[in-house]
Amino acid sequence: MTAVAAIAAIAEVFAVFLRLGLTSFGGPVAHLGYFREAFVTRRRWLGEAAYADIVALCQFLPGPASSQVGMVIGLSRAGYGGALAAWLGFTLPSAVALIVFAIGLAEYGSAIPAGVLHGLKLAAVAVVAQAVWGMARSLCPDAPRLTLMVLTAGAVLLVPSPWCQLGAMVLAGALGTRLFRAAGATAHEPLAIPAGQRIAVLCLLAFLALLIALPLAARASGSHTVALLDAFFRAGALVFGGGHVVLPLLQAAVVPPGWVDADTFLAGYGAAQAVPGPLFTFAAFLGAAGTQPPHGWAGGLLAVAAIFAPSFLLVFGALPFWERLRRQPAARGALAGVNAAVVGLLLAALYDPVWTSGVRSAADFALAVLAVAALAVWRAPPWLVVAGCALGGWLLQWGDY
Repeated sequence: MTAVAAIAAIAEVFAVFLRLGLTSFGGPVAHLGYFREAFVTRRRWLGEAAYADIVALCQFLPGPASSQVGMVIGLSRAGYGGALAAWLGFTLPSAVALIVFAIGLAEYGSAIPAGVLHGLKLAAVAVVAQAVWGMARSLCPDAPRLTLMVLTAGAVLLVPSPWCQLGAMVLAGALGTRLFRAAGATAHEPLAIPAGQRIAVLCLLAFLALLIALPLAARASGSHTVALLDAFFRAGALVFGGGHVVLPLLQAAVVPPGWVDADTFLAGYGAAQAVPGPLFTFAAFLGAAGTQPPHGWAGGLLAVAAIFAPSFLLVFGALPFWERLRRQPAARGALAGVNAAVVGLLLAALYDPVWTSGVRSAADFALAVLAVAALAVWRAPPWLVVAGCALGGWLLQWGDY
């Protein structure tokens, strides 16, 4: 491929994913549907079986599955530059919107009625409750996995620490190798995506090195910039299931140290439901809304780059070894155990901070239940539910006077 052809292919990938980034509402499952329609049905960039296998790989890895699927499709179409172009196109619209919202909240927050912000927190209650229910049904289908979910939720509520969350996932994975070895065994086609093993090994080594070195560097330097990189890189590296599961890790990383207060955190999380694209761009809001520099545009862009960096390293690192790994019963069992644990993490987050900060009265409870019904029963789009909750919160506040 000539340089001109390579640039044209990268530009094509960016344009297609930018359109998806501007229009893909509905969360990770919906995103995968949009991708299938765009790349399998309409453009025929890859076949049905190859797409299914890419989805299986990205569900196996920690991080945002839909964004990782986009990276692999970009890689298959235009090489490593195509992977970067796919991520940029899909991520920039929501990241920019959330940074602008964070800056506006900091500059003009006093002009926004408190009821509107409280309504955003109630929208977060509805979205997380629906996510817990849906994920529990698919990832905890039997008594052992339901038990693991409940025990994980109890542990992280009793010991609210990022290390407890990490320990719970590690322990769940270890138990899964014994208890769930037959989980997820499916037939598949080999991936038709060339990726060099040398680059793969370098990416995996870089992933491990950053995961170990960033906490040490943050502690030794005392730099808030390094601490921010560490917190968001760790969140992106340790979240299985993507999407809403990142909420507890980010809350534990930014709220207890005082980088972002709990009310701002939940208001931003509610607003993140109203924008298209990956939910991991919530990191852009948190980086921009931080109380210490870097914040604003610099903090938002740094945070969103840090939280997605593990996805690039893991996707590039795992592709050449995926065929061999996916056949291992122990690996499938570990993933099943970790998936049950992350539902427990999300269940704990539904209580604290989402419920405890959002639901303060019978009227709040009624609005939250109405929002859950709108999402789960009436299939209303999330952005409409968020707007309705913001309006409802304002009306409830107005009714108090």
